[in-house]
Amino acid sequence: MIPKLTDAERTALPAMLPDWSLVTGRDAIAREFCFKNFNEAWGFMSRVALLAEQQDHHPEWFNVWNKVSITLATHDAGGLSPRDVKLAKAIDAVA
Repeated sequence: MIPKLTDAERTALPAMLPDWSLVTGRDAIAREFCFKNFNEAWGFMSRVALLAEQQDHHPEWFNVWNKVSITLATHDAGGLSPRDVKLAKAIDAVA
């Protein structure tokens, strides 16, 4: 089983991932990305898909035209885990 984040790791989240926020009502983090157009948004989603496959950890996401909303949680852990932090950092690097 994949462990959830510790209290210390949760406390460090805002400093590690300043553009991500906790999701109300569930143990997850989320971020919205806005691009110039649909093509840029889709390209970003393609890059994130490759990262997700490499890490074997897949986001929940929603796309409308130039916006991409991503939510991360580890279903096998029942909430946030170090896998979410790792993927969020990788997503930030390609944004």
